[in-house]
Amino acid sequence: MEKILVLDFGGQYDQLIARRIRSAGVYAEIEPYSSLSLSGLKARGYSGIVFTGGPDSVYEPGAPSFDPEILGAGIPVLGICYGAQLMAFLAGGEVGPAESGSEYGRAELRLCGGEAGAESGSAPGADGGGPACALFEGVPAESVCWMSHTDCVRELPEGFVRAASTPGCLNAAFYDPSRSLYALQFHPEVTHTEFGQRMLVNFVYSVCGCSGGWTAGDIAASTVSRLREELAGKRVLLALSGGVDSSVAAEMLRRAIGDRLVCVFVDHGLLRKGEADLVERAFRPRLGGGLIRVDASERFLGRLAGVADPEEKRKIIGEEFIRVFEEEAGKLGHIDALAQGTIYPDIVESGKGGAAVIKSHHNVGGLPERMGFSEIVEPLRMLFKDEVRQAGLELGLPEELVMRQPFPGPGLAVRITGEITREKVRLLQEADAIFREEIDAFLRTEGGFRADQYFAVLTDTRSVGVMGDYRTFGYTLALRCVTTDDFMTAEFTRLPWDLLERVSGRVTGEVPGISRVVYDVSSKPPATVEWL
Repeated sequence: MEKILVLDFGGQYDQLIARRIRSAGVYAEIEPYSSLSLSGLKARGYSGIVFTGGPDSVYEPGAPSFDPEILGAGIPVLGICYGAQLMAFLAGGEVGPAESGSEYGRAELRLCGGEAGAESGSAPGADGGGPACALFEGVPAESVCWMSHTDCVRELPEGFVRAASTPGCLNAAFYDPSRSLYALQFHPEVTHTEFGQRMLVNFVYSVCGCSGGWTAGDIAASTVSRLREELAGKRVLLALSGGVDSSVAAEMLRRAIGDRLVCVFVDHGLLRKGEADLVERAFRPRLGGGLIRVDASERFLGRLAGVADPEEKRKIIGEEFIRVFEEEAGKLGHIDALAQGTIYPDIVESGKGGAAVIKSHHNVGGLPERMGFSEIVEPLRMLFKDEVRQAGLELGLPEELVMRQPFPGPGLAVRITGEITREKVRLLQEADAIFREEIDAFLRTEGGFRADQYFAVLTDTRSVGVMGDYRTFGYTLALRCVTTDDFMTAEFTRLPWDLLERVSGRVTGEVPGISRVVYDVSSKPPATVEWL
């Protein structure tokens, strides 16, 4: 099978690179840079390699690196951001802090001639300086790319030619066609780079010579087959939240191990309005006695009393989940493994490998060191949300279940800023239900409108208001709605003003205690989809 290696140097978008390549019809897998030797890498028969981004500086002692011989191994290599700098550094180029300062966000990309110092604006290779850069086939001379770097390649190594520049980065793209080495200082994998997918497709097909044919539908069948083999004879307890991820994980495990699967649904008192009953109605027919519902709301709210720090909230919730699962496992007899619906963005944001910690997810960075399970099973840990949904549909799960709104495991705890109280939870449940109800009704009548995730956040900010002739001093509610393909990047949704006005009127009129409503117009990055 054709496959591309994404060699992980600790970047935040590593799995997104793999997902983009998979969507182009070629399988891609990720390995940490420290887990493979050059000989081991060659033995796996990769069609091409991608060096990912990362938070380090290549010239600092101890910075992530790789065997320089890889550049002459005859395998096509694409370096992205840190990976581009590393390629130049290993080949003898000069890398250092950008003289013009850091470059983050949107940048105007201009293609250059095929030699160092060529006048920008001409097609690569057009001035006779060498063959055209294969990455830019079908890409216009001027477009938009997405930058995120402090360092840059100051001097190109011998044998490399410049392919593109931005106002803040002379060597935004460069290549050595004789060795099939290509480098992009910007991020082609994010949707903000206009022709980024075209560049990745060009690398996979034109440079690496792949023929394609791999489909996302292969994920479900291959995962079930792997789980059947790995969990032969084992009993597994699945932490079922009722969300998309744990639901798909449950169906995969049910098919793989049958009645050796027990699903425990913990109502931690931080679910959306009516959520607990909805989950039981959806899963009882599928799982029967294999579904156990536990009401632990008092336990969780008690542990969270007085806690305001979001990281501490996540860790408390992660530990309490594990303790409940341990107790339930003790009632069931011997349980070999705990299964979770962890997906890759959870791992990335929790600090996978060398990646920086964005926020600890309760099922990754929030797990306690001491656990009563000998094994953790995460069937979806290498998948993005859209791939999870595709897998769920392949498995025959109902579309209304697979396509439902994402909901974080810690629930409303990460949608309430400051201390959590039962009253705050009630306020948010009511307000969030109104917002989702209005959005759902709007989407049913506006067929061409898209909104991928929408929810409310109860802030700890209180402000003065007036109702009738009386002064009020209520909380401020923030509304969040985003459009995204992969949940690694997202744009805030341009909701109509009359819709927002209707939501605000209903919330302030129907939920006493909330006196002000605001709309979040932040995109990801720099913000995350969830607030906490």
